[in-house]
Amino acid sequence: MDPENRKGVEVTIRSDFPRPIAGTEDMGIPMPDGTRLSARVWMPADAPVNPVPAVLEYIPYRKRDGTLPRDELMHPWFAGHGYVAVRVDMRGTGDSGGLLDDEYSAQEMDDALAVIDWLSRQPWCTGSVGMMGKSWGGFNCLQAAWNGHPALKAVVSVCSTTDRFADDIHFKGGCLLGENFGWGAVMLAYSSRPADPLLRNDWRGDWLRRLEAEPWLAPRWAAHQARDGYWRHGSVGEDWARNRVPAMIWGGWADNYMNTVAALVEHSPAPTKGIVGPWVHQYPHTAVPGPQVGFLQLALRWWDRWLKDIPNGAETDPAYRAYVLHSAPPDASAAYRPGHWVEERAWPSPRVSPTVLHLASAGAGVLHPPSHWSPEPMASTNGLPAGFLAKTRPDQMAALPLCSPQHLGLQAGEFFPMGLNAEMPGDQAADDALSLCLDGEVLAEDLQLLGAAELRLRLASDKPQAFVVARLCDVAPDGSSVRIAHGMLNLCHRASRENPAPMVPGEAVEVAFLLDQMGYRLAAGHHLRLALSTSYWPFVWPSPEAATLTVTGGSLTLPVHQGADRPEWTPPAAEHAAPWAHRVIREGRARRRVERDLVTGIVTLVVEDDQGERENLTHGLVTGESLTERWEIHPDDPLSARATHLWEQRLSRGDWAVRTRAWAEMTGTGTHLRMQARLTAWDGDAVVFDRHWDEEVERTFV
Repeated sequence: MDPENRKGVEVTIRSDFPRPIAGTEDMGIPMPDGTRLSARVWMPADAPVNPVPAVLEYIPYRKRDGTLPRDELMHPWFAGHGYVAVRVDMRGTGDSGGLLDDEYSAQEMDDALAVIDWLSRQPWCTGSVGMMGKSWGGFNCLQAAWNGHPALKAVVSVCSTTDRFADDIHFKGGCLLGENFGWGAVMLAYSSRPADPLLRNDWRGDWLRRLEAEPWLAPRWAAHQARDGYWRHGSVGEDWARNRVPAMIWGGWADNYMNTVAALVEHSPAPTKGIVGPWVHQYPHTAVPGPQVGFLQLALRWWDRWLKDIPNGAETDPAYRAYVLHSAPPDASAAYRPGHWVEERAWPSPRVSPTVLHLASAGAGVLHPPSHWSPEPMASTNGLPAGFLAKTRPDQMAALPLCSPQHLGLQAGEFFPMGLNAEMPGDQAADDALSLCLDGEVLAEDLQLLGAAELRLRLASDKPQAFVVARLCDVAPDGSSVRIAHGMLNLCHRASRENPAPMVPGEAVEVAFLLDQMGYRLAAGHHLRLALSTSYWPFVWPSPEAATLTVTGGSLTLPVHQGADRPEWTPPAAEHAAPWAHRVIREGRARRRVERDLVTGIVTLVVEDDQGERENLTHGLVTGESLTERWEIHPDDPLSARATHLWEQRLSRGDWAVRTRAWAEMTGTGTHLRMQARLTAWDGDAVVFDRHWDEEVERTFV
């Protein structure tokens, strides 16, 4: 156990390695246009005379302070095992020159290939380069492989996507995610900070240029409400045949990027291996919930095979390894999830059988639930009828109206939870009580699921714009409800993501969509629940009008797994290099609560995260960060939705101190979405920058 860690992460700290390490804090990498990118580099001390391959991580999150704590755990470890580990700040971020204009831009991709080319030609490099990353870095290493460079031999991608429209923070099932606005506010704050004066004498002028060029990205992203060329750019699933670089893909069931693993393993022609664990949006050697695994050892095995041509058999490993979660009480801050690992030699797996359950209304015509089913299906508190998931199609089904209160979804958790601050989905029972619920039979024996469920519905809408959210839940005998997987569909996207079309009010249509990938074993005595809703706040931004859907039929196809109910794989134990040397000046504090105004009826989710102040004992930089998010809505009024975020970033050393404050707010009318932001920067006590944005986006399909 890491003595510095108070959150239950089990890990072994390594301080001695096969090869001594040399480090460089600021290595300049010139771009073709003359811009200098800053890299922090760890390498075997003898690499200048005994060259080794290079492994690149290329992200905008500031190597000097932002990702430094995690960098210190990983990159020295790789260097000590015979690789040059290179952590590069992207153009316009951290200590690099230039300006950042957007995520995954053509400039970013061109720079990535230029960095790979430069690394391959250095005297300490053999000419072989690997690329790794999580989230943004997981995206762009797949993109670099897709774009192609002969020196790029393999990638390790964690928490990434193959489709920027279908599986990222902006849209899901064509629904506009609340995180689209939230991440716009994050990037406004993150990219507002200057370079470190110890590394850049021109830091102040460069900082002011950055601030002047700072983009307010949330409106730009929200304006692309169909899967157009903006989203196709950077989506490696656009042409699977171009995925020719061997790739190891990682995901977590507590993260919303779990679908990438199955997609790449199934479609990529390159040697591709996938691993999905119980984790949130973090690297698997430190992520919660546990168990953590030896991510670094497994990545090293991948690098050894493809960058050093060591015949270690990595290419013959199982195609897909997944941690099957076991039934457990709901816990939004779970430090550990019980489960077991399974291995699939091929994906899709021949051990997964599609099992169809039909939607049936309670007491509809001749349909009566068998005696071994739960005798009293849940009756939702909003007056909607409940129903069943039936093994046989009912001869007839009563129409089930569906119109959810707008505050449903408060137990959804974050799109990408980062840790233990109640960021994962909590007990779904409260949201279930506001949903249209269809319950399956009480299980006489365990039921194991692996893959994606497909939901088909026959429904009509009384409004031209509406969406439906489906949550698949594990309901325990005590009534507690755990979300296994969820999925959603903007009904304007029912026929095409590229060419959406409004619903025709009153006209029944057939729709189908997949829920997220899952690995889950329900315990005997529990039962499945399919919970349907027309709201999911604040995970999804509400439609302009509260739509009523009328459901008249449908089915749910489950991926039933016949694999072993005991471990088929024992991964190596987690380990990493020594943590960063730092001093805690002021401890942080996190809070998450729901407020209900008894006068106005407004319901608000409040998130507060003050990360305190810490001093880097190596170079003396003091960093601090704090945020407040407020997501408020009235249960009866979708146009009351309001999101307000406030971020503050602080940097100091001795007499030098700077800070920035990013405020952002999103509201909506029946025709437009309004996104305001204000960015203020201080050098000492003097305001050096202050700008306000006020932009509107037409609501075409959301």
